[in-house]
Amino acid sequence: MGTESDSRPYARADTKAAAGLHLVATPIGNLGDITLRALDVLTGADMIVCEDTRVTRKLLSRYAIATPSLAYNDHNARRVLPGLMGRLKNGDSLALVTDAGTPLISDPGYRLVEAAIEADIKLHTLPGASAALAGLVLSGLPTDGFFFAGFPPPRQAARRRRFTELSAVPGSLVFFESARRLAASLSDLHHTLGDRPAAIAREITKLHEEVRRGSLSELAAHYADAGPPRGEIVIVVAPPLAQEVDTETLRTALADALGDLSLRDAVAQVTADTGRPRREVYRLALEITGDEPDS
Repeated sequence: MGTESDSRPYARADTKAAAGLHLVATPIGNLGDITLRALDVLTGADMIVCEDTRVTRKLLSRYAIATPSLAYNDHNARRVLPGLMGRLKNGDSLALVTDAGTPLISDPGYRLVEAAIEADIKLHTLPGASAALAGLVLSGLPTDGFFFAGFPPPRQAARRRRFTELSAVPGSLVFFESARRLAASLSDLHHTLGDRPAAIAREITKLHEEVRRGSLSELAAHYADAGPPRGEIVIVVAPPLAQEVDTETLRTALADALGDLSLRDAVAQVTADTGRPRREVYRLALEITGDEPDS
Protein backbone atom coordinates (compact mmCIF):
# COMPACT_ATOMS: atom_id res chain seq x y z
CA MET A 1 0.00 0.00 0.00
CA GLY A 2 1.03 3.63 -0.04
CA THR A 3 3.77 4.85 2.24
CA GLU A 4 1.60 7.55 3.81
CA SER A 5 -1.56 6.97 5.85
CA ASP A 6 -2.91 10.54 5.97
CA SER A 7 -5.93 11.52 3.89
CA ARG A 8 -5.25 13.84 1.00
CA PRO A 9 -8.14 16.01 -0.20
CA TYR A 10 -7.54 17.25 -3.74
CA ALA A 11 -8.96 19.98 -5.97
CA ARG A 12 -11.88 17.86 -7.16
CA ALA A 13 -14.12 18.82 -10.04
CA ASP A 14 -17.27 19.32 -7.96
CA THR A 15 -19.68 17.75 -10.45
CA LYS A 16 -21.80 14.62 -10.58
CA ALA A 17 -20.39 11.78 -12.68
CA ALA A 18 -22.21 11.05 -15.93
CA ALA A 19 -24.90 8.40 -15.86
CA GLY A 20 -23.78 4.87 -16.62
CA LEU A 21 -21.15 2.39 -15.49
CA HIS A 22 -17.61 3.75 -15.02
CA LEU A 23 -14.77 1.19 -15.11
CA VAL A 24 -12.19 2.81 -12.85
CA ALA A 25 -8.61 1.54 -12.59
CA THR A 26 -7.14 1.90 -9.09
CA PRO A 27 -3.57 1.53 -7.76
CA ILE A 28 -2.00 -1.93 -7.52
CA GLY A 29 0.07 -1.00 -4.49
CA ASN A 30 1.17 2.61 -4.26
CA LEU A 31 -1.89 4.76 -3.55
CA GLY A 32 -0.28 7.64 -5.43
CA ASP A 33 -0.90 5.80 -8.70
CA ILE A 34 -4.46 7.09 -9.08
CA THR A 35 -5.48 9.44 -11.89
CA LEU A 36 -7.14 12.80 -11.29
CA ARG A 37 -10.03 11.75 -13.51
CA ALA A 38 -10.53 8.60 -11.43
CA LEU A 39 -10.68 10.70 -8.26
CA ASP A 40 -13.28 12.96 -9.84
CA VAL A 41 -15.49 10.02 -10.84
CA LEU A 42 -15.13 8.24 -7.49
CA THR A 43 -16.19 11.47 -5.80
CA GLY A 44 -19.03 12.29 -8.20
CA ALA A 45 -20.56 8.82 -8.63
CA ASP A 46 -23.76 7.83 -6.88
CA MET A 47 -22.12 4.62 -5.67
CA ILE A 48 -18.79 2.80 -5.83
CA VAL A 49 -19.12 -0.92 -6.61
CA CYS A 50 -16.07 -2.76 -5.30
CA GLU A 51 -14.72 -6.25 -4.80
CA ASP A 52 -14.10 -5.71 -1.07
CA THR A 53 -15.25 -2.52 0.68
CA ARG A 54 -12.53 -2.88 3.32
CA VAL A 55 -9.78 -2.78 0.69
CA THR A 56 -11.31 0.10 -1.29
CA ARG A 57 -11.88 2.08 1.90
CA LYS A 58 -8.10 2.55 2.24
CA LEU A 59 -8.01 4.38 -1.08
CA LEU A 60 -11.14 6.40 -0.35
CA SER A 61 -9.83 7.42 3.08
CA ARG A 62 -6.52 8.53 1.60
CA TYR A 63 -8.33 11.01 -0.65
CA ALA A 64 -11.23 11.88 1.69
CA ILE A 65 -13.86 10.46 -0.65
CA ALA A 66 -17.22 9.89 1.06
CA THR A 67 -19.15 8.20 -1.78
CA PRO A 68 -21.07 5.14 -0.49
CA SER A 69 -19.71 1.77 -1.58
CA LEU A 70 -21.17 -1.70 -2.07
CA ALA A 71 -19.41 -5.07 -2.32
CA TYR A 72 -19.90 -6.97 -5.57
CA ASN A 73 -17.95 -10.21 -5.94
CA ASP A 74 -18.19 -13.89 -6.86
CA HIS A 75 -19.99 -14.69 -3.61
CA ASN A 76 -22.86 -12.22 -3.88
CA ALA A 77 -23.08 -11.36 -7.59
CA ARG A 78 -26.35 -13.20 -8.22
CA ARG A 79 -28.05 -11.40 -5.31
CA VAL A 80 -26.59 -7.93 -5.86
CA LEU A 81 -26.68 -7.67 -9.66
CA PRO A 82 -30.44 -6.95 -10.04
CA GLY A 83 -30.26 -3.98 -7.69
CA LEU A 84 -27.23 -2.53 -9.49
CA MET A 85 -28.94 -2.88 -12.84
CA GLY A 86 -32.04 -1.18 -11.44
CA ARG A 87 -29.96 1.83 -10.42
CA LEU A 88 -28.22 1.99 -13.80
CA LYS A 89 -31.54 1.84 -15.64
CA ASN A 90 -32.80 4.70 -13.46
CA GLY A 91 -29.90 6.89 -14.61
CA ASP A 92 -27.48 6.53 -11.69
CA SER A 93 -23.72 6.71 -12.12
CA LEU A 94 -21.87 3.67 -10.71
CA ALA A 95 -18.09 3.42 -10.46
CA LEU A 96 -16.80 -0.17 -10.67
CA VAL A 97 -13.41 -0.86 -9.08
CA THR A 98 -11.46 -3.97 -8.23
CA ASP A 99 -9.27 -4.47 -5.16
CA ALA A 100 -6.26 -3.36 -7.21
CA GLY A 101 -5.66 -2.49 -10.84
CA THR A 102 -8.03 -2.51 -13.79
CA PRO A 103 -11.55 -3.94 -13.40
CA LEU A 104 -12.42 -7.16 -15.26
CA ILE A 105 -8.78 -8.41 -15.40
CA SER A 106 -9.07 -11.65 -13.38
CA ASP A 107 -12.01 -9.98 -11.66
CA PRO A 108 -15.77 -10.78 -11.39
CA GLY A 109 -16.91 -7.42 -12.72
CA TYR A 110 -17.37 -8.70 -16.26
CA ARG A 111 -20.82 -10.05 -15.36
CA LEU A 112 -21.99 -6.56 -14.48
CA VAL A 113 -20.46 -5.15 -17.66
CA GLU A 114 -22.12 -7.87 -19.72
CA ALA A 115 -25.51 -7.08 -18.19
CA ALA A 116 -24.99 -3.34 -18.72
CA ILE A 117 -24.19 -3.85 -22.39
CA GLU A 118 -27.28 -6.01 -22.86
CA ALA A 119 -29.37 -3.26 -21.26
CA ASP A 120 -27.78 -0.57 -23.47
CA ILE A 121 -26.24 1.19 -20.46
CA LYS A 122 -23.46 3.66 -21.25
CA LEU A 123 -19.96 2.39 -20.35
CA HIS A 124 -17.07 4.71 -19.48
CA THR A 125 -13.47 3.55 -19.05
CA LEU A 126 -10.90 5.26 -16.84
CA PRO A 127 -7.60 3.50 -17.62
CA GLY A 128 -4.74 3.22 -15.19
CA ALA A 129 -2.66 0.69 -13.30
CA SER A 130 -2.55 -2.98 -14.35
CA ALA A 131 -0.37 -5.60 -12.66
CA ALA A 132 -0.24 -7.70 -15.83
CA LEU A 133 1.20 -4.87 -17.92
CA ALA A 134 3.46 -3.64 -15.14
CA GLY A 135 4.92 -7.12 -14.71
CA LEU A 136 5.40 -7.50 -18.46
CA VAL A 137 7.34 -4.25 -18.89
CA LEU A 138 9.48 -4.99 -15.81
CA SER A 139 10.35 -8.49 -17.06
CA GLY A 140 12.72 -7.43 -19.82
CA LEU A 141 11.09 -10.03 -22.10
CA PRO A 142 9.49 -9.31 -25.51
CA THR A 143 6.50 -6.96 -25.32
CA ASP A 144 5.57 -6.73 -29.01
CA GLY A 145 3.21 -9.69 -28.58
CA PHE A 146 1.89 -11.23 -25.37
CA PHE A 147 -0.94 -13.34 -23.99
CA PHE A 148 -2.45 -12.74 -20.55
CA ALA A 149 -3.57 -16.10 -19.15
CA GLY A 150 -4.75 -15.13 -15.65
CA PHE A 151 -4.34 -17.65 -12.84
CA PRO A 152 -3.24 -21.19 -13.82
CA PRO A 153 -5.42 -24.08 -12.59
CA PRO A 154 -4.60 -25.10 -9.00
CA ARG A 155 -4.17 -28.84 -9.72
CA GLN A 156 -1.07 -30.09 -11.50
CA ALA A 157 -2.72 -32.18 -14.22
CA ALA A 158 -5.03 -29.34 -15.30
CA ARG A 159 -2.20 -26.84 -14.96
CA ARG A 160 0.08 -28.81 -17.27
CA ARG A 161 -2.71 -29.20 -19.81
CA ARG A 162 -3.26 -25.45 -19.76
CA PHE A 163 0.44 -24.71 -20.18
CA THR A 164 0.64 -27.16 -23.07
CA GLU A 165 -2.28 -25.39 -24.77
CA LEU A 166 -0.36 -22.12 -24.50
CA SER A 167 3.02 -23.52 -25.55
CA ALA A 168 2.81 -22.39 -29.19
CA VAL A 169 1.53 -18.86 -28.49
CA PRO A 170 3.92 -16.58 -30.47
CA GLY A 171 4.39 -14.06 -27.68
CA SER A 172 5.31 -13.66 -24.03
CA LEU A 173 2.97 -15.38 -21.57
CA VAL A 174 1.75 -13.45 -18.51
CA PHE A 175 0.22 -15.19 -15.49
CA PHE A 176 -0.94 -14.28 -12.01
CA GLU A 177 -0.12 -16.85 -9.34
CA SER A 178 -0.43 -17.28 -5.60
CA ALA A 179 2.82 -17.32 -3.65
CA ARG A 180 2.22 -20.81 -2.27
CA ARG A 181 1.82 -22.34 -5.74
CA LEU A 182 4.62 -20.37 -7.41
CA ALA A 183 7.34 -23.05 -7.25
CA ALA A 184 4.98 -25.77 -8.49
CA SER A 185 3.76 -23.65 -11.40
CA LEU A 186 7.31 -22.76 -12.42
CA SER A 187 8.25 -26.44 -12.37
CA ASP A 188 5.25 -27.30 -14.54
CA LEU A 189 6.04 -24.46 -16.93
CA HIS A 190 9.57 -25.85 -17.29
CA HIS A 191 8.19 -29.34 -17.85
CA THR A 192 5.76 -28.27 -20.58
CA LEU A 193 7.46 -25.29 -22.25
CA GLY A 194 11.13 -26.16 -21.92
CA ASP A 195 13.73 -23.98 -20.23
CA ARG A 196 12.61 -20.60 -21.49
CA PRO A 197 13.72 -17.25 -20.04
CA ALA A 198 11.22 -15.93 -17.50
CA ALA A 199 10.73 -13.32 -14.80
CA ILE A 200 8.90 -13.13 -11.49
CA ALA A 201 7.63 -9.70 -10.44
CA ARG A 202 6.17 -9.22 -6.98
CA GLU A 203 5.06 -6.35 -4.74
CA ILE A 204 4.91 -4.17 -7.87
CA THR A 205 4.93 -0.41 -7.03
CA LYS A 206 5.32 -1.20 -3.32
CA LEU A 207 8.28 -0.59 -1.00
CA HIS A 208 9.71 -4.09 -1.45
CA GLU A 209 9.15 -4.44 -5.21
CA GLU A 210 11.31 -7.21 -6.65
CA VAL A 211 11.91 -8.68 -10.09
CA ARG A 212 13.83 -11.96 -10.38
CA ARG A 213 14.90 -13.04 -13.85
CA GLY A 214 16.32 -16.33 -15.08
CA SER A 215 15.43 -19.55 -16.83
CA LEU A 216 12.32 -21.45 -15.75
CA SER A 217 14.48 -24.19 -14.22
CA GLU A 218 16.54 -21.65 -12.25
CA LEU A 219 13.48 -19.83 -10.97
CA ALA A 220 11.69 -23.08 -10.06
CA ALA A 221 14.72 -24.26 -8.09
CA HIS A 222 15.08 -20.90 -6.33
CA TYR A 223 11.50 -20.75 -5.06
CA ALA A 224 11.47 -24.45 -4.18
CA ASP A 225 14.45 -23.80 -1.90
CA ALA A 226 13.50 -20.34 -0.63
CA GLY A 227 9.84 -21.06 -0.03
CA PRO A 228 6.84 -18.92 -0.98
CA PRO A 229 7.66 -15.21 -1.31
CA ARG A 230 5.46 -12.49 0.09
CA GLY A 231 3.13 -10.38 -2.00
CA GLU A 232 1.21 -10.55 -5.26
CA ILE A 233 2.95 -12.49 -8.04
CA VAL A 234 3.19 -11.93 -11.81
CA ILE A 235 4.95 -14.57 -13.93
CA VAL A 236 6.21 -13.64 -17.40
CA VAL A 237 7.57 -16.33 -19.75
CA ALA A 238 9.41 -15.66 -23.00
CA PRO A 239 7.87 -16.75 -26.32
CA PRO A 240 9.09 -19.90 -28.07
CA LEU A 241 12.18 -19.52 -30.21
CA ALA A 242 12.16 -20.93 -33.72
CA GLN A 243 15.00 -23.36 -34.20
CA GLU A 244 16.52 -25.16 -37.16
CA VAL A 245 15.86 -28.78 -36.26
CA ASP A 246 16.55 -31.70 -38.58
CA THR A 247 14.02 -34.49 -38.97
CA GLU A 248 15.96 -37.00 -36.89
CA THR A 249 16.27 -34.56 -33.97
CA LEU A 250 12.58 -33.79 -34.30
CA ARG A 251 11.77 -37.51 -34.23
CA THR A 252 13.85 -37.98 -31.08
CA ALA A 253 12.19 -35.04 -29.36
CA LEU A 254 8.77 -36.41 -30.23
CA ALA A 255 9.60 -39.90 -29.02
CA ASP A 256 10.76 -38.47 -25.68
CA ALA A 257 7.64 -36.31 -25.31
CA LEU A 258 5.32 -39.19 -26.22
CA GLY A 259 6.79 -41.17 -23.35
CA ASP A 260 5.17 -38.76 -20.86
CA LEU A 261 2.39 -36.99 -22.75
CA SER A 262 -0.60 -37.72 -24.94
CA LEU A 263 -0.09 -37.37 -28.68
CA ARG A 264 -1.86 -34.01 -28.70
CA ASP A 265 0.18 -32.62 -25.82
CA ALA A 266 3.45 -34.02 -27.17
CA VAL A 267 2.82 -32.36 -30.55
CA ALA A 268 2.04 -29.03 -28.85
CA GLN A 269 5.18 -29.18 -26.72
CA VAL A 270 7.55 -30.13 -29.55
CA THR A 271 5.97 -27.55 -31.85
CA ALA A 272 6.59 -24.89 -29.20
CA ASP A 273 10.13 -26.09 -28.45
CA THR A 274 11.29 -26.33 -32.05
CA GLY A 275 9.27 -23.75 -33.94
CA ARG A 276 8.52 -26.30 -36.66
CA PRO A 277 5.04 -26.23 -38.24
CA ARG A 278 2.45 -28.12 -36.22
CA ARG A 279 1.25 -30.03 -39.28
CA GLU A 280 4.75 -31.42 -39.83
CA VAL A 281 5.19 -32.36 -36.18
CA TYR A 282 1.75 -33.98 -36.07
CA ARG A 283 2.44 -36.06 -39.18
CA LEU A 284 5.73 -37.32 -37.74
CA ALA A 285 4.05 -38.13 -34.41
CA LEU A 286 1.49 -40.30 -36.25
CA GLU A 287 4.35 -42.15 -37.93
CA ILE A 288 5.94 -42.86 -34.57
CA THR A 289 2.74 -44.03 -32.86
CA GLY A 290 1.10 -45.68 -35.85
CA ASP A 291 -2.15 -43.86 -35.08
CA GLU A 292 -4.63 -42.73 -37.69
CA PRO A 293 -5.04 -38.97 -38.28
CA ASP A 294 -8.09 -37.25 -36.79
CA SER A 295 -10.95 -37.04 -39.25
